[in-house]
Amino acid sequence: MPRIAIVHERFTEFGGSEAVVGELAETWEDTEVFAPIVEPDGVRPPLDTVHDTWLSRAYAATGRRSHAPLLPFVPRALRKLPLDRFDAVLVSHHAFATQAAFATDAPVIAYVHSPARWAWDKDFRAQEAGGRAGQLALTALGRLARRSELRAAPRLSHVIANSRAVAERVGDWWGLPATVIYPPVGIDRFTPDPTVSRDDFFLFAGRLVPYKRADLAIRAAQRAGCRLVVLGDGRFRAHLEALAGPETTFLGATSHEVLLDTYRRCQALLMPGVEDFGIVPVEAMACGTPVLAVDRGGSLDTVVPGVTGEHVPYGSDEAVIDALAGAMSRFTPATFNASTIRAHAETFSSKAFRTQIAATVAPYL
Repeated sequence: MPRIAIVHERFTEFGGSEAVVGELAETWEDTEVFAPIVEPDGVRPPLDTVHDTWLSRAYAATGRRSHAPLLPFVPRALRKLPLDRFDAVLVSHHAFATQAAFATDAPVIAYVHSPARWAWDKDFRAQEAGGRAGQLALTALGRLARRSELRAAPRLSHVIANSRAVAERVGDWWGLPATVIYPPVGIDRFTPDPTVSRDDFFLFAGRLVPYKRADLAIRAAQRAGCRLVVLGDGRFRAHLEALAGPETTFLGATSHEVLLDTYRRCQALLMPGVEDFGIVPVEAMACGTPVLAVDRGGSLDTVVPGVTGEHVPYGSDEAVIDALAGAMSRFTPATFNASTIRAHAETFSSKAFRTQIAATVAPYL
């Protein structure tokens, strides 16, 4: 039985990429998972043990306030991982994980959520930086990330991208081809309920961070005169609450039960930001809920216009707000069939992911 190592950059919070690592670990019988920084609350079943490094202790010593000051040390920690006893290494990459390729002579397959957008895209970096000091720090870290990614690229045996948009970035920024395998979505936990009636509100769900562009959803709701529910929390929340009017309700971070109920009752989910893939829209579609999304990034893979939702043209903030407000104003729920939307969401299941990933990795074992 081949031995497989899985390397992730950090387990400081649980999100879509951490769920991908769990599915990778379940795909083969004999796997071990490594990450430089591990917060115990960031590890969930099916994962039980994650091998970490001294950076976890450093993170704990700072009170786990932020992992950002430790990022310059992450590449070296990854290059020192004990990976020489494994037959293949899978890396789950956002910025630095491909540095694990220097810790082994075995084949290295990279599952790329995205090359570091804040390193390669100056507009994205400016949006995320949060002031002059943050801009300077992120610019310096971006140089390190670009050098690290380019240095590791020739050592990768195969690159898998989580969407067509990410595959294009891999080609443009790394000069490598990439196979597209969509990430697994836990659609069994998100189902339609024909006994639940649709209410008269739209929904934004996700982390409240700048690149998700909840601000565009809020301003579009104001312009359209539509109710909006914002579900989630994050460092951008205070800014968003100051921007919002009485038509917008913030629910904060909620339970799975509340999220499921809100998916089922909303008119449609709004996706105003450019996502690498976007787990939340597929969760909503698994509930039979249509999605209104900008026509960039992962929505090109997940949203089928006229079938599972609609695309609005990507452009300036004002252009997106106008287009999204128009789509909300003329939205007609009867246009969409919940069963058809659900059937589309099933193509992004965990089973589909495991089958494709196993077939892609098999030639390297």
